[in-house]
Amino acid sequence: MSFASLSNKIFQESITHYHVSDHVDTPINNPYEIRSIEYYLYLKNWIDTVQWHLEDIIRNPEIDPVEALVIKRRIDKSNQDRTDLVELIDSYFLDQYKDVSPEADAAINTESPAWAIDRLSILALKIYHMQQEVDREDSTEEHHQACAAKLNILLEQRTDLSTAIEELLADIAAGRKYMKVYKQMKMYNDPALNPVLYGKK
Repeated sequence: MSFASLSNKIFQESITHYHVSDHVDTPINNPYEIRSIEYYLYLKNWIDTVQWHLEDIIRNPEIDPVEALVIKRRIDKSNQDRTDLVELIDSYFLDQYKDVSPEADAAINTESPAWAIDRLSILALKIYHMQQEVDREDSTEEHHQACAAKLNILLEQRTDLSTAIEELLADIAAGRKYMKVYKQMKMYNDPALNPVLYGKK
């Protein structure tokens, strides 16, 4: 099974498991061996899935401001966890291809493999929720048709992105491309870098 196919399979499992309870406080029950790449892929999508629903909740126009702040803090932490996990998955790829000698004219890709996998995870969520809209029985036919058209585009995007990921990994394995892991260096969570935080006495 290709890496993209494995990722798509695990992302679908994670999303399905989450929606059994469909609650942002549902404890994760990762079925894969700890510290395996499958474990990290499942964890990655679980974080994305919970954050998807937190983003829905915080957009409720009648939400209590205190609750909204709590959720915003959760989203901030989730974004940091997501970034850390992407960097960890990229480290997995670096280890996989550590013995490959890049060709003299090898190019670097616009994004690393794990950031492409990140987009694939989010795409899995878009497909799941657009399918829910297509299946809604309380919507108009116009809504149904519009969502069906969007779903077809999302499915095409998943095929294209999966193909691009496999091509990128093949290019790295063959030395035609090389990769680096850049720390995202997020500043807003760092008390030494956010002036609102370090300016407080």
